[in-house]
Amino acid sequence: QVQLVESGGGQVQAGGSLRLSCTASGRTLSNGAMAWFRQNPGKEREFVASVNWNALGKYYADSVKGRFTISRDNTKNTVYLQMNNLKPEDTAVYYCAAKEYWRGLLTQIGTYDYWGQGTQLTVSS
Repeated sequence: QVQLVESGGGQVQAGGSLRLSCTASGRTLSNGAMAWFRQNPGKEREFVASVNWNALGKYYADSVKGRFTISRDNTKNTVYLQMNNLKPEDTAVYYCAAKEYWRGLLTQIGTYDYWGQGTQLTVSS
C-alpha cells in the first residue's frame, strides 16, 4: 500500500516563500506522474502543478505560474512545491497526488491513484 505524507505547510505573510514536501512510502513512484492540488472549504479541489516521471515535464495552473515550482527527487521518492511571492488567495489545504506507471502529465483529479492527507497553508495579508 502506498502512502503519501505531506509536510512543510504553515502560516506565512504575503510575499513570503514556503516549500512543501511529499514523501511516498510503500513502493517507489519514480515511474509515474506526481502533482499538487489545493482545496478550500466549500470549494472543489483544484489543480496546482504536476511533474512527469523524470522531471523533464512540468505543468502549472495559470494562477501559480511564475511563482511556484514543482520538482521531484526519485532517489528519495519525494515531490516538492516551492512557493514564492505567496498571496492570500493561495491559502488552502495542499494535497499531493501520485499516478503510477504514467509517463506524461496529468491535471485531472480523477486520474490519480494515491493522495496525501493534506497540509494547511495560510497566507496573511
